[in-house]
Amino acid sequence: MLFLIPAYLSENSPIGYFAPAIKEYILKTDYFFVENEKTARKVIKFFAPEKKQADLKLFLLDKYSENADLNEAQTLMKSGQDFGLLSEAGLPCIADPGNLMVKWCHENSIKVVLVNGPSSIILALIGSGFNGQEFTFHGYLPIDKSEKKSKIQWLESQVQKTGYSQIFMETPYRNNQLFEDLCKFLSPQTKLCIAANINDPKEEFIKTLSIKDWQKNKPELHKIPAVFVLGK
Repeated sequence: MLFLIPAYLSENSPIGYFAPAIKEYILKTDYFFVENEKTARKVIKFFAPEKKQADLKLFLLDKYSENADLNEAQTLMKSGQDFGLLSEAGLPCIADPGNLMVKWCHENSIKVVLVNGPSSIILALIGSGFNGQEFTFHGYLPIDKSEKKSKIQWLESQVQKTGYSQIFMETPYRNNQLFEDLCKFLSPQTKLCIAANINDPKEEFIKTLSIKDWQKNKPELHKIPAVFVLGK
């Protein structure tokens, strides 16, 4: 079996935010697909501090991974070994490369077990006040300045034409620059929600304002995990 195990969005999240099944599945296996070993060990320790770190067998699964890189793990799974798939933050396979192994499991008749957990994308949407019936997640915006400008203005046009909420994110150290670009390229009346430090009891920040009002209330977002939503 492959357990899809969510990670916390904030290291300060109370353990009561999470399903008890997360700990149960972590304790069931020593084998895990992870995007980053250091982060994965911290997440495992958070949910199951009694788990012996020396027993863990971690297999790297990142955006550069291909099936050929995972042959050893796949052979173990075919022989009956259970694995966990850990996200860097939130749910696996959303803005996360884990879908490669989930797809392989379906193709090889290996059961995939879903575990409840937080999604920064969904939490940002429900906290925005925007359309939660119809929405699109775009992942990361282009780095190239002209491409980013075009994408931002296209997202705005989609909100105006369809009413769909448009959700996207950025690498935390580029958040402030993205905010400046949004203020520069969007119309003053366009509504933007910023959801940062989600699930942090002290630092969580969720606010929806027009671009005109954001320009008067610039937040400090440098190196802070954040999700951005455009909507009506």
